[in-house]
Amino acid sequence: MRSKVITEYDEVLSRVKKIHFIGIGGSGMCPLVDILRGDGKEITGSDVDDNSDTVKRLRSFGIKVAIGQRAENIGDAELVVYSAAIAGDNPELVAAKESGVPTIERSVLLGAVCRRYKNDIAISGTHGKTTTTSMVTTILMAGQLDPTVVIGGKLALIEGYGRAGQSENMVCEACEFVDTFLQITPEIAVILNIDADHLDYFGTLDNIIASFRQFANQTTGVVIANGDDANTMKALDTTKAKIITFGLQPSNDYYAENVGMAHGGFWKFDLMHKGEKLTDITLKVPGEHNVLNALAASAACLYVGATPDDVKKGLGMFSGASRRFEIHTVHNGITIADDYAHHPTEIEATLRACKEMDYKRVWAVFQPFTYTRTKTHMQEFADVLQIADKVVLTDIMGGREWDDLGIKSEDLQALIPGCHLEHTFEDVADYVLANAEDGDLVITMGCGDVYKCAKLMKAKLLAVSD
Repeated sequence: MRSKVITEYDEVLSRVKKIHFIGIGGSGMCPLVDILRGDGKEITGSDVDDNSDTVKRLRSFGIKVAIGQRAENIGDAELVVYSAAIAGDNPELVAAKESGVPTIERSVLLGAVCRRYKNDIAISGTHGKTTTTSMVTTILMAGQLDPTVVIGGKLALIEGYGRAGQSENMVCEACEFVDTFLQITPEIAVILNIDADHLDYFGTLDNIIASFRQFANQTTGVVIANGDDANTMKALDTTKAKIITFGLQPSNDYYAENVGMAHGGFWKFDLMHKGEKLTDITLKVPGEHNVLNALAASAACLYVGATPDDVKKGLGMFSGASRRFEIHTVHNGITIADDYAHHPTEIEATLRACKEMDYKRVWAVFQPFTYTRTKTHMQEFADVLQIADKVVLTDIMGGREWDDLGIKSEDLQALIPGCHLEHTFEDVADYVLANAEDGDLVITMGCGDVYKCAKLMKAKLLAVSD
């Protein structure tokens, strides 16, 4: 077992009292604010949206949030936190550096925060991180194990993206994009799966596997890994950490037996550990892929002291995180839902889960995200989207990229028979609602802002009967 390495940032964090966050309303920032506020730190911040729910929530705690970013906003802060999205010429960041105030990037701060906890669980993997982190949180809270939490999506149970607990247990989502998860040196690392994604940064699948290999090698205690996933096991070929495996096959340490459908299209299974049945589980989230997520969460929670009864209770009460098969409304027989799925593997899992449920037809409203990903996985997107009965595309959301690859949503549309394309959310909503029928499920999909389209369809659907 490796010892945790204490960095200069850990020492700075331990001694400062006043911390300023640039972009304090961001989903990655606010859980860290919650944790450090709970630790007695004096927090200030700046943001660009005066009306966001997050900013309103932070102000309700007495936190001063300035709108707009100006040098004077940092005040007498002893540490300034920024995200990777903050430009180097940001006036607050420049002011901090010119005045000698230490600055720290958000992912580095997350690593320093994690090292303050004995049982820090980092949930990694190409798919399923937010759901599994939320499952672990729910199980630990069901077992009164009072975790500190950092999640990439909102969880209703904790009314946000994170919480400050009072125990030695912490759980956080560890994202591989641009290797940010390598800032974390966890006691318990969970690797759910490894797939070809973020190729605009990694270039090749082998490079992705190499980053997960490094993540595993800097784990100080145990790696809880998907034993059914070849790429995951390849990444563990040199790790000296203890390995605990989970999966559907009985060769894993933790595995599922008697897997089957329960009511409403949800799944049930017996949780097994090396031939012994620990408990039976009935999930409240759809899709067989969530059996694997539940196994990973179970293994992690049992490792830090949860009981099988805690696992059964927690998984039985978990109904999903925000933007993970999130139902917005059911009205006039039409269900409007939203999901974060943006990679072909995720889209396939989500749509297969939808088809297992009791809907007449499934509409997939998909917003491609980044030109690189769309080009790389074009045929795969076309194949998996056809699982739905009806497919509607929006324009590609470029995100961090410029439109210089000559890739359009029309290219994807041409590969999907009967696919419809609209260029605005208003037109998407009008088209779908004019053609959806009683018993249909309409699910918006993507990691951009397509959730706004789901909200728009909900508003239009409800307005029809007002």
